[in-house]
Amino acid sequence: MEIDIQKIVFEFVGGLGILLFGIKFMGDGLQKTAGEKIRDLLDKYISNPIIGVLIGIILTIILQSSGGTTVITVGLVSAGFMTLRQAIGVIMGANIGTALKEFLVGVEIADYSLPIIFIGALLLFFYKRKKIHNFGQIVFGFGTLFFGLELMYDGLRPLINLQVFQDLTISISDIPILGVFVGTLFTVIVQSSSATIGILQDLYKQGVIDLYSALPVLFGDNIGTTITAVLASIGTSIAARRTALTHVIFNVIGTIIFMIFLPLFSIVMEYLQGIFNLRPEITIAIAHSTFNITNTVILLPFIGSIAWLVTKIIPGKDNMNEYKTKYINPVFVEQSSSIALGQAKEEVLRVGKLAAIGLEEASLYQRTYLQKHADTAIQIEDIINNLDKKITDYLVLISKSKMSHTEFQEHSMLMDTIRDIERVGDHFEIVVDLVSQQLSNKVKMTEYAKEDIENMFNLTIKILKDVITVLDDKDIALAANVQKIGEQLDKMERSLRKKHISRINQGICTGTAGIIFVDIISNLERIGDHCVNIAENILGYRS
Repeated sequence: MEIDIQKIVFEFVGGLGILLFGIKFMGDGLQKTAGEKIRDLLDKYISNPIIGVLIGIILTIILQSSGGTTVITVGLVSAGFMTLRQAIGVIMGANIGTALKEFLVGVEIADYSLPIIFIGALLLFFYKRKKIHNFGQIVFGFGTLFFGLELMYDGLRPLINLQVFQDLTISISDIPILGVFVGTLFTVIVQSSSATIGILQDLYKQGVIDLYSALPVLFGDNIGTTITAVLASIGTSIAARRTALTHVIFNVIGTIIFMIFLPLFSIVMEYLQGIFNLRPEITIAIAHSTFNITNTVILLPFIGSIAWLVTKIIPGKDNMNEYKTKYINPVFVEQSSSIALGQAKEEVLRVGKLAAIGLEEASLYQRTYLQKHADTAIQIEDIINNLDKKITDYLVLISKSKMSHTEFQEHSMLMDTIRDIERVGDHFEIVVDLVSQQLSNKVKMTEYAKEDIENMFNLTIKILKDVITVLDDKDIALAANVQKIGEQLDKMERSLRKKHISRINQGICTGTAGIIFVDIISNLERIGDHCVNIAENILGYRS
């Protein structure tokens, strides 16, 4: 059989590119449509791992693809909608779902990916309403996700019929551990556990291999199917990569357990086959289901341990956890308005520290032009927006309870402070956008301009960190110093603006670079103004 290697490679890498684009595009659409609501719904209904497993089973049966379920899960984690622990339950359910779907006849969603893409395109290009446009982005991303998966599978489909795989499966039938390796390798290459299990069922039906030899290959197929999640996690967040690794670890642990008890498991399956007169292909399907269900039951109580393990293997900070409030709770409002205000202050402090990190990331992006800093800054700004709404709602709830004059003042101060911090996030997001515009339009800044921006960034970062310290430590002297730094930033902004205009007049800088330069220092100056507002609110509250 002649195989077109170029066609295989092109369809695979093209499909992978479309898959990754679909994940990102769908995640962005979800964020624009109802990011906070979706996050709250998932947090409410998937906090229980058992519910997560059930959702994974149902979704896989509906989509007729465990790969589709795991890819969507990785995408949701990457977009900040799900935590690692929530994702583990869904992935466990996907493993069970892919085994159960072998007994069911369903509609392959991938067969309808192109019409789904068309519908998404219609909503994107022919409707001006923002909500419909964002929904179109979700639909388009969903369609391209499955189209990419199908294109990858179609590209690798010719490899399924290669005699070498069947010959290899038969030749290692007496060595179980090699059977696991072959099953894993075959599924990784052809990107479809359904195809490899189908071939295994056919070999067993023909009597070419016995059940004892077929089971290790089946276990390997389950490990190999995790490659879809691994590929989907390319270039995504730390949490998404951990999710993909969890899928691998889950199936590897299950394979180790079942390989230890392989002789016993083989005897049990042969006994069931004889008692119920099962066809060979049904026997393999039942063995597959038993593997995944048993593995889930065994490992479900250890979700926390698995999450801890992948966190150690892939270290780093997971920003997904920042979306949730850590200190505020409606229970405190019922107990004491004073306690509730104290907890609200802790949450505001936390948001302020996040804003400082976001501003530092924006500074690093301007200095290095590395996209990872821009992505981190944008995600932090989204976290700040989310927490701002929750803190504001909490403060409104507190306002309905009885407060002393001092508590009323502190309440007002916190309301003003969280608003100013949220505006800080808006400004450093604008700075990130300006730097991105500079890069996309290939606008070059002079070394003088870069140095001026960096100096102003450093002073802006200092004033923001100082005012957060003022809020935390009630340092009145430092608050007065924040006001002085604010005046210094105002003077610096005016001075730098004049210097840059002079450089433009001398022909050292271009007009386009000048516009971007002025907009960046203007936004930094406004961040300083918001810091001064916070300091003045604290001084007024303390006076």
